Amino acid sequence: MNTYNIFNVKKGAAVLLGLLFIASLSIISCNKTEEQPDPYFQIEGSPTGLSVDMNENSQSYVVRSNRPWEIVAQEEGDWVRAFPDKGEDDGIFKFLINENDVFVNRTMNFAFIVDGEEQPVLFRIDQEANVPYILIMNGDTIMSIPSVGGVSDIIIKANVDWTYSLDDDSWLTEVEVAPDVIKFQAAKNLGDERSAILTVSANEFAGLEEQIILKQSSYSIVLEENFNWLHYGNATPYLYDPSEVRYDDWTPEEKAMGWDVTPNIYSGSQKCVYARPGFLKLGKTTYGGDIISSPLSTIEGTVNLRVTFKAAVYCSAGGTIDDRVLKVFALNAGTPSVDVFEINNVPNNKAQDDSLIVNDIWDPARAYSFTITGATSATQLKFLAGDYNLSGVGKGKNRILIDDIKAEIIQ
Repeated sequence: MNTYNIFNVKKGAAVLLGLLFIASLSIISCNKTEEQPDPYFQIEGSPTGLSVDMNENSQSYVVRSNRPWEIVAQEEGDWVRAFPDKGEDDGIFKFLINENDVFVNRTMNFAFIVDGEEQPVLFRIDQEANVPYILIMNGDTIMSIPSVGGVSDIIIKANVDWTYSLDDDSWLTEVEVAPDVIKFQAAKNLGDERSAILTVSANEFAGLEEQIILKQSSYSIVLEENFNWLHYGNATPYLYDPSEVRYDDWTPEEKAMGWDVTPNIYSGSQKCVYARPGFLKLGKTTYGGDIISSPLSTIEGTVNLRVTFKAAVYCSAGGTIDDRVLKVFALNAGTPSVDVFEINNVPNNKAQDDSLIVNDIWDPARAYSFTITGATSATQLKFLAGDYNLSGVGKGKNRILIDDIKAEIIQ
């Protein structure tokens, strides 16, 4: 018997069995690698489209997936985009849609690419067409221009090209025309009240126009202020808006409109007067604020004045009313007939049935007035809400809303 050959045969068989065992392990391993979860991709709610108005919009969606995905626009255009436009597995994305600045409807389709494969259904976004408009932002129908003349700004908001015309330009001279403003230089009025109708018309849309009456006071009006050049905060008096702007942060152009404010030394020298849309709020919690006019330089000699103004005490939306004190002064020259007003005009108050009563605080019938004797061209008007330091005084809050200040020469 040849033991050498028997040994070799056994050895070869062992090697063969080992190779077969390794191969079987490899097959098992490969089978395990291929056993992956079934792919899926779904947007919660299964939406297939979105319709929006002309304004800027956004809409969020939740993706449930176990594969990489991507969102791809199918048409040219940058007015709508997905953010983010790709992700891994579950996630959230938004469609961010710009305001439609054209006058036709527009559509964009998006495809969803999942793990390199496009899904069978597109996502469609439709946006309404814009509407052409022209708005004159200086009040409803009338803009007051002081008798002393000067430059007046007509603020225009429009999404069309426009031109303007005046039915009487004998006392108004164009200074500048820009896409959002018309500036006029008004001559000094030495006679009776006068007016002109300003018409702003769309170049390409027949019949689209807006009008405002520019009314200049007679020579006897030495001050007339409606604060329509201020556009901050909330127009509703009892609703706070953090975008209202304290005098310290007004623009140089706004500070040049003829009003100054005393730095309140008790409040870190802040000028505690706040701009709202077309009116002012004097003071803040614990600290009062004042406004001071420029000298009434058009007065000749010594005259008597009648001063009228509209004012209201600040009241919260819940019905909490501040103290009601408003002090008035004639600086440099003249004596006022009244030193202190109790402002009983309230924007709103909570009634017993918990309903909200809203008053028209700017009704001319609610205006306040006083006279000044011995006024000259050096006279300045000053209005102070309560006092500069209100700590420990009454409610500690004495905010006053004020608008439409006018001073007129009387006999």
